[in-house]
Amino acid sequence: MIYKIFTVLLTICLTSSTTFKTSTDPKLVAVNAPVTFESKVNSAYSELKNSNFSILPNMQSFSSALEGFYQLKETGKIKKDVLTIIDFTLSSTEKRMWVIDMTTHKILYHTLVAHGRNTGEEFAKQFSNKEESYQSSLGFYATAETYIGKHGFSLRLDGLEKGINDKARDRAIVIHGADYVSDKFVKQTGRLGRSQGCPALPIELTKDIINVIKEKSCLFIYYPSPKYTVQSKLVS
Repeated sequence: MIYKIFTVLLTICLTSSTTFKTSTDPKLVAVNAPVTFESKVNSAYSELKNSNFSILPNMQSFSSALEGFYQLKETGKIKKDVLTIIDFTLSSTEKRMWVIDMTTHKILYHTLVAHGRNTGEEFAKQFSNKEESYQSSLGFYATAETYIGKHGFSLRLDGLEKGINDKARDRAIVIHGADYVSDKFVKQTGRLGRSQGCPALPIELTKDIINVIKEKSCLFIYYPSPKYTVQSKLVS
């Protein structure tokens, strides 16, 4: 009888010990913990460093871009695992557009990109969603269909943020090539040429980039605008 009682007590103690270890073991807790957004951003950013590009998007623009990207992917507003980031805090003389494969976190392209003529001279400063403003619009876009227009092979964009860039299609804000987006133009004028609001690209890269990002990939135009942050439902 005493032996049976001792066996039962020993079993209870061992079970309790195992349960306690499972719930408090730091290694097990770390494995079972949900992946936070911050950790996803840090992990993806560290992988970007393995790309053959020395200049990365800054962490703030990258974090904001991923915040919107994941939401838009979840709701089906974008389909492709490709993210394009344009950072308008940078001078137009610098390469400020990145195209990123979000499956491998590799940078596919890093290039010059123009802003609208009424958005600023060398630097982008003012943004608008209004027709005939000739200004760039901030925020998240879904790439759409290609077409041949006055600038050759081009890509239509659909603005996904109401009141911020949702008039992009009506304003004919598209991705196209332009001869004023080049190092040669920068050397002559001290800045890139400017568009009517379109994110214009170097002619020699336009076709290749469009074919990678067309048809429901995500494009994000970044600038630390307090007004944008308040209006946007995709960044916090």
